[in-house]
Amino acid sequence: MLQKEEAQFPLRIAETDQKQVLQLYQKIQRGSAKIVGADGQTQSLPVSLHGFLVKLIADLAAGQSVAIAQNEAQLTSVEAARMLGVSRQFLLKVLDHGDIPHHMVGTHRRIYVRDLLAYKANRDSNRRRILDELTRAEAEDGLYDLEPPDDRAE
Repeated sequence: MLQKEEAQFPLRIAETDQKQVLQLYQKIQRGSAKIVGADGQTQSLPVSLHGFLVKLIADLAAGQSVAIAQNEAQLTSVEAARMLGVSRQFLLKVLDHGDIPHHMVGTHRRIYVRDLLAYKANRDSNRRRILDELTRAEAEDGLYDLEPPDDRAE
């Protein structure tokens, strides 16, 4: 188990490990999976857990960062800010504005992982929508057809 100070975001997967993950993904996606205990006994995995593992391994094989956290897990403001990729001060403004539910433990703010991930999904969705709208407007205005000026002195 990692000590708290050893846990770093994001964790990088070595290239050789990525190849092994890809091989595992190719094997596991073909059918049902079983788990083998220390005593050698096997047990089939439930379909939902198998699907979760296939998705998890697919993300790892694609080089994505993956983190597993319980919905009820609580984060400090520093941990939450790190997960969002923002400063702690910015996060505190977001919390004070009421955009992310939080509660106090003494004088410290705590944020449930589920609430932070809901905020992040909503934020990312809004960003994608705005970017799509800007792209569509620029395409309609013909801005993608324009050639950039040649500012090079000859």
